[in-house]
Amino acid sequence: MEHTTLVLQVSGRFTMETASERFSMEQGEMLLIRRNQLGELTKTPLDGKDYQTIVICLKEDLLRQIALEEQIEPGKKYTGPPNMLVPGNDFLHAFFQSVIPYVRHSEEKITNAVGMLKVKEAVLLLLHTIPGLKDFLFDFSEPYKLDLEKFMLSNFHFNVPIEKFAQLTGRSLAGFKRDFQKIFGMAPRQWLQERRLLEAQHLIENKNKKPSTIYLDLGFKSLSHFSHSFKKKFGKSPTVWQLAPQ
Repeated sequence: MEHTTLVLQVSGRFTMETASERFSMEQGEMLLIRRNQLGELTKTPLDGKDYQTIVICLKEDLLRQIALEEQIEPGKKYTGPPNMLVPGNDFLHAFFQSVIPYVRHSEEKITNAVGMLKVKEAVLLLLHTIPGLKDFLFDFSEPYKLDLEKFMLSNFHFNVPIEKFAQLTGRSLAGFKRDFQKIFGMAPRQWLQERRLLEAQHLIENKNKKPSTIYLDLGFKSLSHFSHSFKKKFGKSPTVWQLAPQ
């Protein structure tokens, strides 16, 4: 998630898993997700109903505008949890219900006119519900440099551009590549390929995982690309590797 996001669950089950946390919510629940994170989302229909969710993106320029209009002082550097389930109350439940018609009739011109007001309403209700969210929402400082080694070892399996890894660790692309080379002794793309293939070998050999069930989770775009890369490194295709005693 590049921007801070509020997720409202209309029907079905929403599950988000990051490197360190797992959140799940069903109808009527809300999750606030802080900007600049990587995560895997699972969308599960329940009880024969279609899966439906409402995603409200709280972009920084909009939050800055709200801070000016409401005379909210920018928050301190936020160091708390990056994601949190929002406890429900009458105000938030009423807001939740009020948003649904705009989503279901998104082609109506009124949705654009009222959209900004609804986002502002969401922010003010969140602050009313959890006053401590001020730092969460209004910390506009640049991301500080994260521990690059720890971050990459936890997030290597996400299939995102190198530029995104650089941004999420608080570095320019050039700075990211320079720091990466110092830590890992090779270029980012080469290391990602090696690390993902070693993890695949471990899962196939020690966890008896099927190649067709793991390649996407390890950041490979297709099964054929994964199989070709695996064979090039280990001398056997992942399917043969699984069948042959090691």
